[in-house]
Amino acid sequence: MTVQQKRSLKIIFFTVFLDLVGFGIILPLIPYLAREFSASGTQIGYLMAIYSLMQFLFSPFWGKLSDRFGRRPIILVSLAGAIFSYTLFAYAQTLTLLFVARGFAGFFAANISAAQAYIADITPKDKRSVGMGLIGAAFGLGFIMGPAIAGLTGPIGEYLGDKPPFGIQFSALVAAGLNACNLVLAFFLLPETLDKKRKTERVGRVESLTFVFKHKMLRPLFTIFLFTSLSMALMEVMVFPFVKDRFLWDYKTASLSFAYVGIMMVLTQGYFIRKWVPRFGEKKVLYVGLLAMATSLVGIGLSYSITALALAMTLLALGNGCMRPPIMGLASVVSDDEEQGYVLGVMNSIGAIGRIVGPVVGGWLYDNVSQGAPFYSSGALSFAGFLVFAMIYKIVPNPQSSPSS
Repeated sequence: MTVQQKRSLKIIFFTVFLDLVGFGIILPLIPYLAREFSASGTQIGYLMAIYSLMQFLFSPFWGKLSDRFGRRPIILVSLAGAIFSYTLFAYAQTLTLLFVARGFAGFFAANISAAQAYIADITPKDKRSVGMGLIGAAFGLGFIMGPAIAGLTGPIGEYLGDKPPFGIQFSALVAAGLNACNLVLAFFLLPETLDKKRKTERVGRVESLTFVFKHKMLRPLFTIFLFTSLSMALMEVMVFPFVKDRFLWDYKTASLSFAYVGIMMVLTQGYFIRKWVPRFGEKKVLYVGLLAMATSLVGIGLSYSITALALAMTLLALGNGCMRPPIMGLASVVSDDEEQGYVLGVMNSIGAIGRIVGPVVGGWLYDNVSQGAPFYSSGALSFAGFLVFAMIYKIVPNPQSSPSS
């Protein structure tokens, strides 16, 4: 990898990281702010889901545009859209306007697909999963730092005033400011990676999600990604009430504990993947990661001691960290160069399906079946993904043609 490529990887990592910090700032504000507007629990659920719904609908669109016009302009447009949506969120004085702000945020959520395609452009195939691990590390760091920044800036906003954009909504202005800095840095430092000769004309064609499902290798990979996205969404939505009801944890204790999970995911996707993929290959790492996820999710539901829960959550962080970069890397490797943005955009749309359906199903299972039901179901979904991968294991290409360090 050239010096310029390494520099570009660092820049795109920082771009995604700042974007995810902004997202992490907003996430804990949503339920509290919605309550101030007298939102019901169902309305809060819809407010959480509208972002993922818009992302599901428009990620392939943005990915396809990045194949046509380049990665850089789409990333810049996405950052500008994030600034607008966070500012609108900060000034919102009605529940309807909160929905509009989150809808725009989901519509402009093109950064991840374009960033993944960007990495695919500048990394050789045998390093593709390692590069995708940087996106996962940026995710983990963003979700660790975002809520912490929200916790620090919220009181500042309340000191400045009690009406929008102050109060707790001031943190949304901070998120907008971070994205404004991100936009300036990306504008001056982020080079284009898509060669003009490779830019595709396919953007004008009417295509559906079935395009990628006709591909014999993408179809099972996308099925696995759907199962695992659903399993994680089922878990994430109910883990806080689970530890509150079973272990009597308050919000502070739970937040600190799951910051540890985020740190483990950062270590796995940002460091361990760099060691394990070159040594063992994407296939083996993904195989073990899926099995670890299935085991750990069931283990959470069965946990009645802090020690058991800690072991299960650690295994989950390692398993998820070993799943996402290889599956993204493999999807990129088996796709045509001119379709990178579109394929990865569809993959992110599939992940959004999980984040739309998962919270609803997880909440129903927790309320109507048992405390452990969402986690047993999550484990079953991850195990289904493991079985799909086991069936295609022999025909999956391995970009790591020879071990390297």
